[in-house]
Amino acid sequence: MSSPLDRVKEYEFPKVSDPRGNLSFIEEGRHVPFPIRRVFYIYDIPSGSTRGGHAHREQQQLVLCISGAFELRLTDGHREISIPMNRPYKGVYVPPGVWLTMHDFTTGSICLVLCSGEYEESDYIRDLDEYLRLI
Repeated sequence: MSSPLDRVKEYEFPKVSDPRGNLSFIEEGRHVPFPIRRVFYIYDIPSGSTRGGHAHREQQQLVLCISGAFELRLTDGHREISIPMNRPYKGVYVPPGVWLTMHDFTTGSICLVLCSGEYEESDYIRDLDEYLRLI
């Protein structure tokens, strides 16, 4: 039986370097496996905080660490993978049905998330026990 974790994929985006610094870009249809309908970012994260703590029923996400570093943990209730997020030109595709948490944020971390849908509370599964029952 296939797990949604099997569809998690790491992406590396173009990186243009010159003496003035680096530039990376992301283009819908070229670098993202879904149409981008929403973008949000998380910043000023207090030390010791955990973010995420949910799964989506339908929405797809691409998670990036624009500044600093954090640990992205993904589970399907049976297996867990942990991905260090510390390069602004790398992202992780999170398909629907994957429980996502983010931990161990360094000072100044900024997490950017590209989403396939607009915010819809009914798409979220926020209770881990409910998630485990559903899977």
